[in-house]
Amino acid sequence: MHIWQGVENYPLDRGPSVVTIGVFDGLHRGHARLATAAAHYAEKHGSTSLMLSFHPHPSSVVGKGIAPLRLSTLEFRAQLAHEIGIDEFVVLSFTPERAGQAPADFVKEVLVDRLHAEHVVVGENFTFGARAAGTPETLTQLGEEYGFTTEVVPLLKEEGHTVSSTYIRQSLADSRIKDAIQALGHLPRVEGEVVHGAGRGGRQLGFPTANISFASDTALPADGVYAGWFAIVDEGEVEGTIESQKWYPTAVSVGTNPTFDGAVRTVEAFVLDEDADLYHRYAVVEFVGRVRGMEKFDSVDDLLEHMHRDVAKTREILEDSTVPPTELW
Repeated sequence: MHIWQGVENYPLDRGPSVVTIGVFDGLHRGHARLATAAAHYAEKHGSTSLMLSFHPHPSSVVGKGIAPLRLSTLEFRAQLAHEIGIDEFVVLSFTPERAGQAPADFVKEVLVDRLHAEHVVVGENFTFGARAAGTPETLTQLGEEYGFTTEVVPLLKEEGHTVSSTYIRQSLADSRIKDAIQALGHLPRVEGEVVHGAGRGGRQLGFPTANISFASDTALPADGVYAGWFAIVDEGEVEGTIESQKWYPTAVSVGTNPTFDGAVRTVEAFVLDEDADLYHRYAVVEFVGRVRGMEKFDSVDDLLEHMHRDVAKTREILEDSTVPPTELW
């Protein structure tokens, strides 16, 4: 799927579209309901289904200007949207000017003139325009004026909570990986280039790790050790036993490595039963379950004993997991 950076770059000759609008961070199961509704409507009416994703997060522009930690990259959102059935992914650059735009002007400029919307799908809590004055009711009224219909999808609620990006971030922060997976509908992930670590001799200890340089605004699980899946997703052969575009079982350490008095939070993946030169490759880790919390050990021997236990527990968790890693493409 092509990602259109900016609505101004989306071709004007694409014809009528069915648009779903939001940030879609994580593209969780609640978001998937909107995407599915848009895809089904477009298929039925022979139109193009389109996901319009705000970037950066509106909270970084309005209010105190502080955005929540990010659950997914734009590229991953686009991949998940495509798997649901969305045809096009368009990024709407959220600027102060856009934040101050009147709801009617936003609808006319973006939805009508640029995207040729014939049907728009939003969640019941969707707001837009200056001071968030636009609501689903506003959108419905403007749709009647400009010739498109509006579909409002109720929030997904289950087991006493609303499925939301906020709930998922808190689940990760509390090490509730299973709750995060349930809400997402897929495994939470972190991705980035494999870089050199602090040089503590992981290979000499028998546990060579891939140190992933993740974006500073990435939502991570709480410090600890986790079972997960690891993949190199860029192109080209890998020197060693690991292949590109293939998932491998991995034990993942998230934290500052207190045994070595570390100060920088890292994500280090020990790929089970494999060995390769992974530096400067682009990697993805998806989390399946928590092995243990982060601990400070009195000696390297004590650390190694626990690392062997971590590997055994990782195998056990992955064998029992019913949620596979995300399809690679």
